[in-house]
Amino acid sequence: MPAKAICSKKYINPYTDFGFKKLFGEEGSKDLLIDFLNQLLPPKHQIEYVTFKNTEHLAETNVERKAFFDIYCESTTGENFIVEMQKAKAEFFRDRAIFYASFPIRDLAKKGDWNFELLPVYFIAILDFEYDKEFRTQKFMRDIYLKDQDAEVFYDKLSFKFLQMPLFNKQEDELKTHFDKWMYFLKNLENFEHIPAILNETIFNKGFEIARIAKFNPEQSEQYQKSLLQYLEVKNVTDTAFQEGKLEGKLEGKIEAARILKAEQVSIDLIIKTTGLTKQEIEIL
Repeated sequence: MPAKAICSKKYINPYTDFGFKKLFGEEGSKDLLIDFLNQLLPPKHQIEYVTFKNTEHLAETNVERKAFFDIYCESTTGENFIVEMQKAKAEFFRDRAIFYASFPIRDLAKKGDWNFELLPVYFIAILDFEYDKEFRTQKFMRDIYLKDQDAEVFYDKLSFKFLQMPLFNKQEDELKTHFDKWMYFLKNLENFEHIPAILNETIFNKGFEIARIAKFNPEQSEQYQKSLLQYLEVKNVTDTAFQEGKLEGKLEGKIEAARILKAEQVSIDLIIKTTGLTKQEIEIL
């Protein structure tokens, strides 16, 4: 399928790697990221400025896995934020979230005389799939802290916030909060033909302007088309694999999915994130 034939939309798909970074991961769009994060943070941790950090987190030894964050940033008061856009179902997703959160925690360790006091770490995942079907009730947003047997918070400096976008179904006339508007913006951005009246605010107007495909230069347009094609391929392969039960812990299913993704020239890093296989296992396929 020719890359330029797959997109006839006015605005980018924010679930693509390119689209997500364009909206939230560039210097010129920091105000969008800050406004979005502040909808998810408690009043005591509202932020005014963030600094982007290296999104490829190197392991300390050769046997450790690297961590590849979509967005890794730090506020002026020291809070660390990992923001992930997860496009497709992946085995051990929650395990990976814990693993990723361990890197900024280790970064906070101070050399020399240190009393072990840590600053807050937030892991925020925007999911283009439902991960909690085994729970008694499904929730669009799960806000997770470490709690004891009586549900009292034991430690509030490590927080996981999972947003399951398929479960957000509010329509324009149902939007009550600024957070609702953000979710509506992200959920429907690719399909908007014009800016809805309820999103006619400065912050969203800037988001629409950044997301407007027509203003991309040829290089950006090509990068987006490749990212969109990759998103569609990964989504199709993984959705099909899960429906057929291939990725329910069966190694042969993961290998087959990896073969297909590799044949479609999907990046090794994305195949690792999607299937849970190691780089070595994928390279020998």
